Amino acid sequence: MTLNVSPLTLGASGLGRDTEPGSDGEAAAVDIAVRLLASTHAFVDTSNNYAGGRSEAVLGLAIARIGADATTRVISKVDAEPATGVFDRDRVMRSFDETTARLGVDRLPLLHLHDPYSVSFSEAMGPRGAVEGLIELRESGRVDAIGVAAGPVPFMARYVETGVFDAVLIHNRFTVVDRSAEPVFADARERGMTVFNAAPFGAGILATGPREGAMYGYRPATPELQEWVSKLERVCAAHGVTLPAVALHFSLRSPLVDSTVVGVSSAARLEQLDALAASPIPDGVWAELDELGPAPSPVDDSEYA
Repeated sequence: MTLNVSPLTLGASGLGRDTEPGSDGEAAAVDIAVRLLASTHAFVDTSNNYAGGRSEAVLGLAIARIGADATTRVISKVDAEPATGVFDRDRVMRSFDETTARLGVDRLPLLHLHDPYSVSFSEAMGPRGAVEGLIELRESGRVDAIGVAAGPVPFMARYVETGVFDAVLIHNRFTVVDRSAEPVFADARERGMTVFNAAPFGAGILATGPREGAMYGYRPATPELQEWVSKLERVCAAHGVTLPAVALHFSLRSPLVDSTVVGVSSAARLEQLDALAASPIPDGVWAELDELGPAPSPVDDSEYA
């Protein structure tokens, strides 16, 4: 099943973090959630464990304010039991029930298996495993589609190869710095899956530029990567565009990607994202990017091979 996505999906991992029910902070977060749900973008992406469940709770309050038009705009993920790491069929059902209760909805357009690191692949795919629960939810009509969402490429390749899922989401591995997810995305497209590419800014340096303390993929950017990004920044400046715009359009222009997931934490951030998406990028930028050669990515997925 191919989902009717838009080029951008709005990420809500930080929405509602550290807020208390009924507080001014929660009210401000709900206002942001209303803006996200009222935008032109098809989906807001959350998860059972984002902000300790507060992301979904805040989105639920926003859905209640907007009404029926917003009930199909949220996609979420099932997560392992926080305290024990249990991630089986029954946990999937509990996670789904927690999510729908927070959101105030009965069903979801897409539900991902999220970061299934606490169980082996065979456990997740086996009898009474997490994937069995997802399939059950899809077959019952409580979700329209099921996906798998995580990071390491060899890990994700195994799940995609099963042919069980309708969608895949990989983060930090298809950017101007790290293109290692390309073969998995290509396989997913051949299987008719919807491809979500998350974190086009590498969770850091491609938004901020090279600077002390810059990060890529939740890891410190090495001096070699800082130097490589500096070269790319000079290419961008020569063409009159910004590094973040080029980083975003690298994903938006790819025929392998159906939707690019970008975290949005404020109304101002949403406006900035829309402005970046509307920025034209000269063709010459892509040619000069290729001439820079592969970037020295700090991401190492060899332990998952």
